[in-house]
Amino acid sequence: MNSTNMLEFKDINKSFTGVRALQDISFGVPKGHVHALMGENGAGKSTLMKILSGAYTKDSGEILIDGQTVDIKNTTDSEKLGVAIIYQELNLIPELTIAENIFLDRQPKSRGLIDWKRMRADAQEALRQIDIELDVKKKISSLSVAQQQMVEIAKAISLKSRILILDEPTSALTESETEKLFSVIRRLRSQGITMIYISHRMEEIFEICDSYTVMRDGTYVTGGDISEVTANKIIESMVGRSLSQVYPEVKHETGEEVLRVEHMDNGKEVKDVSFTLRKGEILGFAGLVGAGRTETLKAVFGADKKAGGKVYINGKECRIRSPREAIRYGIGFLPENRKEEGLVTELSVMDNIVMAKMENAFENGRFSMKKAKELCASYIKSLLIKTPSEKQKVKFLSGGNQQKVVLAKWLNCDPDIIVLDEPTRGIDVNAKFEIYQMIVNLAAQGKSIVFISSEMPEIIGLCDRVYVMYEGKITGELSKGELTQKKIMYYATGGEQSEGK
Repeated sequence: MNSTNMLEFKDINKSFTGVRALQDISFGVPKGHVHALMGENGAGKSTLMKILSGAYTKDSGEILIDGQTVDIKNTTDSEKLGVAIIYQELNLIPELTIAENIFLDRQPKSRGLIDWKRMRADAQEALRQIDIELDVKKKISSLSVAQQQMVEIAKAISLKSRILILDEPTSALTESETEKLFSVIRRLRSQGITMIYISHRMEEIFEICDSYTVMRDGTYVTGGDISEVTANKIIESMVGRSLSQVYPEVKHETGEEVLRVEHMDNGKEVKDVSFTLRKGEILGFAGLVGAGRTETLKAVFGADKKAGGKVYINGKECRIRSPREAIRYGIGFLPENRKEEGLVTELSVMDNIVMAKMENAFENGRFSMKKAKELCASYIKSLLIKTPSEKQKVKFLSGGNQQKVVLAKWLNCDPDIIVLDEPTRGIDVNAKFEIYQMIVNLAAQGKSIVFISSEMPEIIGLCDRVYVMYEGKITGELSKGELTQKKIMYYATGGEQSEGK
């Protein structure tokens, strides 16, 4: 092992009720590095980080911090050793202030009472160290997700953390918020803080990380300097096979027009948008965050109120004022925020799949549990949903499998038009490939797909035609043969409009 490593794992093993979760994990993280920890869901990344943070105890093996063997039995041990973890689901109390959250359970005191003035000053100093300006008397509930994340980082700084674990830190951030986070990460790195960065977003790994480790099925696969590896090599290591083609071969023909939208306007983010969609077509909507892509399709679907515009399905004008009416007209909508808008996570896989069209599980006019199970089993099989049974609560499934449950819910409605809003966000590489294959298969069956994505490679790899939006308007339309990142970015930043400014 490298003597300059801040953190080292040696032969770490962990099992749960006889199932091996980690097997002989050994690798080091150099001091002051941003280290990417990569692998599919279920690879063992979270288990290893929970052992480091004290949430789990290892069965065997050794952890060294700054060259010294350490014994981590609980989160208090980990905290004392300078380890802090910032989970994807942030761990803050909404009704307390920024200062109260930063110094929760360790408030500075004077004569037995909380020293509010000192606590606020210390909280302000912790924020200043990461170059963030916020009023520490503000409640957490009033902050954006990005600001809450900064509070978590400031809390780690106030604890004098030397090792910071960031778990999918950009999953709910805009591009500008992500860039702000990266500037904070670079600042922390310059101060010698070692960071472990967990993300499925390959472009982020190559932008912000210095070194990497790939895990698969609870074992160490490979690692090294990020500058000495390609994205394809990392993906191959994660999935355990060669990637001859990232996107499935598209073998479908487009037919007649099935949807025409004219002069759609919602009075805010959507301004005079017109477009068409053909049978069997995968139609992309590209653009930067805030361009109005989601809002346009939500207005079409009846989820958002329209200020103007017309929708034609198969040549006939349709008045769609609610999602229920959209479903009746044969439109399905898989939302970007699957947990809040696409699923009821406390309910089972079966409940979620049948809820949008319960009558499909009816027999003789009544709900049939047998029919619902059969229906659910067919989708679990065809969409390769990994779940112990149809009774499993959706909240216990991985992101990719949750996404497949949302897709099954809409397929159960048998829509002709399916809107997919960021369908691969926050899911692992293998699940992405499976989603891509499903999209191509649906198009081959004659379904018409509207595909909204912020990842240009998948827009280029999957779509037959693409509309690009900027500030609520369509600025460009590109056919398959015209699709390049350069052309998409030209229109996504205003295109010809920006030239005239």
